Order: sequence, then C-alpha cells, then structure tokens
Amino acid sequence: MAAPTYEELSALPAFCEQVVPQGFEDINGHLNIRHYVGIASEGLDESLVDLGIPMQWPNIAGQAVFTAEHHMTYPHELRTGDRLSVRVRLLGRSDRAAHVLVYLLDETHQRVSFIMEEIFLHVDLETRKTSDWPADVAEKLDARIKEHQDLPFAAETSGAMSLR
Repeated sequence: MAAPTYEELSALPAFCEQVVPQGFEDINGHLNIRHYVGIASEGLDESLVDLGIPMQWPNIAGQAVFTAEHHMTYPHELRTGDRLSVRVRLLGRSDRAAHVLVYLLDETHQRVSFIMEEIFLHVDLETRKTSDWPADVAEKLDARIKEHQDLPFAAETSGAMSLR
C-alpha cells in the first residue's frame, strides 16, 4: 500500500501526540506491535469525539464502536525517544460501519511509520449487535468523509477490505 507523504498527512489534525517510552520497546529495539495498534486505536478514538462518539459512549449511551477488520503496514520503525502523532482519514460509511485509514507519523524523522486500515461497526450494547448509526453521528461522519474525500492526495488502501 502506497502511503501519502509526511507533509501531506501533517495537514490533518494530530491526535495522541507522545514520545515513545523505553517501556514500549520490544526485543528488536523498536516500538512493540501492540503499541503501534494501541496508539493508532487511541488516536482514532480521539478523532471520533467531535463526531458525536465520546470515549465514554458505552457508559453514557449504551453504544459503542467495535473493530471488525484491520490491515497494517509498517513503512518505518519507531524507536524509543521518537516523537509521534496519529492522523486519521475517514473513507466512507454504511448504515452500520465505517472505513478509515489511521497513520502514525514519526515527527522526529518526518516520515510515515505505520498505516492501519480499519472497518469499525456501530454496536448497540444492550443487544450486542450492529445497529444503524444515530442520525446526528451519521451526519457528522458524512461531513468528515466529504472533507477527507476532498484532500489533495489519494487514499491508498490495501484492497483487502470494504464496506458492505
């Protein structure tokens, strides 16, 4: 999967900005895979707050988003002490799902370090089944998707997943 450039992605809002701590390093001397995924997931969660999906949505509204699928690419490693940020590009949605690209940027070396393509689902926690996005959330998702479709660079995906 070809990635947009660091410069292109830097125009998107930054989430989950931090320095890689030594405790996140694995035996290979770089950020452990669980932390790439965890940080990307936290950044995605932060990016959804202003779309009507607060971090405490399960507790305050009985609704949640569940991940259905991931595809991950690691163009460059992140190492202890590197500064990073998360950037999010929404690609599309259906009545009950959304498709997104999440990027970890290495701010220290100004490059793209990780790309996570994801399908996530809206779930009613009472039934534990997918359900339609609430109207207000759907409207905000649509607006953000339109905004991201208008970005001046292509959204390169894996081709391995799509909305149904």
